[in-house]
Amino acid sequence: MICCDVSSWKPNSVYLLSLTVADSVVVFCVLFRADYYLRYQDWVYGDIPCRLLLYILAAARAAGMMFLSLIALNRYCKILFPFHKVNNITVSQATVICITLWIFIFAMHSYILTGPHFFNMNNRTQCESFNIYPQSPTAWQDAFYISLTCLSLLTISYCTVCIVLHLKDNAIDTNGKVGRAMNFILLIAAVFVVCYLPSATVRIAILVLKAMKYEECANYRNLSLAFYFNICLTYFYSMLNPILYYFSSPSSHVFIKFWKNKEIKSSEGH
Repeated sequence: MICCDVSSWKPNSVYLLSLTVADSVVVFCVLFRADYYLRYQDWVYGDIPCRLLLYILAAARAAGMMFLSLIALNRYCKILFPFHKVNNITVSQATVICITLWIFIFAMHSYILTGPHFFNMNNRTQCESFNIYPQSPTAWQDAFYISLTCLSLLTISYCTVCIVLHLKDNAIDTNGKVGRAMNFILLIAAVFVVCYLPSATVRIAILVLKAMKYEECANYRNLSLAFYFNICLTYFYSMLNPILYYFSSPSSHVFIKFWKNKEIKSSEGH
């Protein structure tokens, strides 16, 4: 839907396209992760595919958080500071921003490609970038994931609250559109918090256990199960994002009505 009329693109369209690419990549990678979990966490495709999958999945998930935060900031500036010069960013400048962020994201996750992520357990070969056992050297990965998640949560929450309060105090809602827009913005923020906050919280709990020098694997078992469940919520969010954003936007409604009218005319022609 975004690519239908490139001539009418705005900077937000470029951000949405990047978000769409990130979500699509996550959904594609989830197919392989689903196969992995259906085999009871037994990876059968070798070392290099394991590294590539974990690298692409981690980068795409981080990109989704970054571009969603960027969209929230863009909306925040448009509504609360409509005459600020930051709103004069061109499509070309927005493209440069997105390319720079993609390069940064891939560079920050390049460590995943530098070593194997295999470890054997119960006659199965597990392929995990987030290792739970106490000796696993994941401090940098944990720090980056937790920091990015918390920063995205704070950015989206702050922008959402400011926008809703501003619209509630200043907008005249004669036909209910402002109310629906506020509900939609709150829904996106709430779903993001529900899907991303639990996994970051569990990683913090695991770091606390490691800092307290707990060496028994039994102490990590429940947190391990909780983390693997909650990280799946982040995959679910990427699958839910298109529904939340595109099918709830006015441009999407116009697009859908256009195709419905086209189908009706074609059926009448026959």
